[in-house]
Amino acid sequence: MQTNDFGFNFDHSYARLPASLFSVVQPEPVPHPQVVILNDRLAESLGLNPEALRSGAGAALLSGNELPEWSLPLAQAYAGHQFGYFTMLGDGRAVLLGEQITPSGQRFDVQLKGTGRTPYSRGGDGKATIGPMLREYIISEAMHALGIPTTRSLAVVTTGEQVPRERDLPGAVLTRVAQSHLRVGTFQYAAVFAKEDLRALADYSLERHFPQLAQEENKYQALLGRVIKAQAELVAQWMLVGFIHGVMNTDNMAISGETIDYGPCAFMDTYDPKTVFSSIDQDGRYAYGNQPHIAAWNLARFAESLLPLLADNEEQAVQLANEELAQFAPLYNQFYLDGMRGKLGLTNREEGDSSLVEDLLKLMHEFQADYTNTFLDLTFGRFQASPLYQSDGFAAWKERWQDRLTRGQQSLELVQELMKQSNPAVIPRNHRVEEALRPAVSKGDYSLVDKLVRILADPFAHSAEQVEYAQPPEPSAVPYRTFCGT
Repeated sequence: MQTNDFGFNFDHSYARLPASLFSVVQPEPVPHPQVVILNDRLAESLGLNPEALRSGAGAALLSGNELPEWSLPLAQAYAGHQFGYFTMLGDGRAVLLGEQITPSGQRFDVQLKGTGRTPYSRGGDGKATIGPMLREYIISEAMHALGIPTTRSLAVVTTGEQVPRERDLPGAVLTRVAQSHLRVGTFQYAAVFAKEDLRALADYSLERHFPQLAQEENKYQALLGRVIKAQAELVAQWMLVGFIHGVMNTDNMAISGETIDYGPCAFMDTYDPKTVFSSIDQDGRYAYGNQPHIAAWNLARFAESLLPLLADNEEQAVQLANEELAQFAPLYNQFYLDGMRGKLGLTNREEGDSSLVEDLLKLMHEFQADYTNTFLDLTFGRFQASPLYQSDGFAAWKERWQDRLTRGQQSLELVQELMKQSNPAVIPRNHRVEEALRPAVSKGDYSLVDKLVRILADPFAHSAEQVEYAQPPEPSAVPYRTFCGT
């Protein structure tokens, strides 16, 4: 481990794994790196010096231009099912600098995204542009503020070069922080292309994320079960805030249970389970309502990768895997329904709660109600003239809901407080994100990005300043589309 003026205290445990699992690389140099956004709070929590990171030397480091001897840049190998089709992948435009050991002893990957070609680039240039990197910064930090496990964004650095896409765009590098970048796809890669190293990868994952499982009779079965539980909880949290990941390939599922890879993601406005924003998801595979099913499918691929470790006998290994996979649906349903109880102010559990939730969602879908704001209206009793609130169906539902609240035997003040802490006042509305990105990309003006990040930093504050940002977009004949941002 090494210390320095920036506060980095690096270890390189991943680099001590078998060499088949990564490639040592060097970022491509850029002409004029400049730090345009820095996450001071995150930097300080990591034990880093924000002032030093903002300096010219900090920009050189965070762009990959000048790496100190205590870094060990590498690209991780992984595979994955992309839209259901298996392929060899890997970090095609990212390098892992090392693992920061914080003052409290926690370990976090520090990765640079957009630093040029690696052995896994598959013909791409390995670069990134300012818009998608700022977008990941905004949304990942908003997810953190919402209390949803996620990779974090430490900094965005412009590179001083133009990157060719549909048109030339300003280049940028994002510094991403994660519990690790171990993915379901990492295990798929090892199971297919580096079978002799699968056990070492699993043991490393256990030691890094779940050391308490080492004493289990079958620690690999325990690893599978823990990852299933983490993903069930994570996807339930996505669904509760209307988040659509957009590209739930197996290489985009982290075993830590963090949300990873903010490509064509977006938040739903009008409630519709079939909502898709990604321009490449033509068939709706990763639509909002499909996300729990896709998570279960991805976890089955993880279980397949672990079969050689679960038992010597293949039939027994499959049986053990299926026992764990069968837990996903009840776990997900529990996390989701408990979250919905909070959104509706229900302080205890009753058997009919699921139908209460489902009937509300059906009404929201029928009347094209805004997902986030409907729950805010319930929280604050704001039933203005709208097709939903004027309907007989809603009147009947509201009577059921209020009757249900009385059986919770809690004061109205406690019920509302629960709802206020369960229903965010603001989410990263797509039109607001685009509004902030336009001047940043075209003029290098980051003021709206800074303001949006600040507004989203405390989504449960329910402040007067947040009201404007809670408004849905104006109706449009053109559906909102997102792109992978490569």
